Amino acid sequence: MNQHSLRRLVYATVLAALTTPQAIWAQAKAAPPIDGVIGKLQSFDGKSLEIQTPSGVVHVVVKQPLTTYRQNPSDLSHVASAPYIGVASAEQADGKQVAKQIFIFPAELRGAAEGSVLTDPPGATSHSRMTNGTISRPSHSRMTNGTVQKSGGTTLVVNYQDGSQTISVPPDVPVTLVAPQEVTFSPGDVVYATTQKLPDGTVETDKIFQFIPAAASH
Repeated sequence: MNQHSLRRLVYATVLAALTTPQAIWAQAKAAPPIDGVIGKLQSFDGKSLEIQTPSGVVHVVVKQPLTTYRQNPSDLSHVASAPYIGVASAEQADGKQVAKQIFIFPAELRGAAEGSVLTDPPGATSHSRMTNGTISRPSHSRMTNGTVQKSGGTTLVVNYQDGSQTISVPPDVPVTLVAPQEVTFSPGDVVYATTQKLPDGTVETDKIFQFIPAAASH
């Protein structure tokens, strides 16, 4: 799976899995990309996991020590100093991106799914954007992952390797902090595993993030 396909998969899966669009924020300098796999968990036995992706099931070996992550409630006051963020946003009729939800990621996940892409499936009438009202044309959604280049007032600029995205931030936008925490995984969970490919082709991970519905993260 190439980097572009991985980014689109991350954004589409996150938005489909959560009750509201979500996003990630970060610091001024773009982060080196982190390889990873995202999809629905098929099985997990502590030693390996099977992740269902649009291109098929991926077998990932667990490398110890394993760190697992989940979301915890946070707020906008922590965004400007965050090491890495994701922002799910919706495009208004005037083209402005408005944040719908924000993820604050720890430093060790900086670079995961970096970029900004549309997240709507082909042919959909609405689109989601991650930089991650009444309109006269289809709504577009985007997911943007990167570092915070500028944060002030009601506007956020998220920087990533090949560009930046300016996003309007409502005062009541949901914000969650992705933090290390013991997680009990179940089949059907949406997970993101950072990965490394060994010379023999084995894919392994030592970090797994469990996405949970926005309502359940509070």
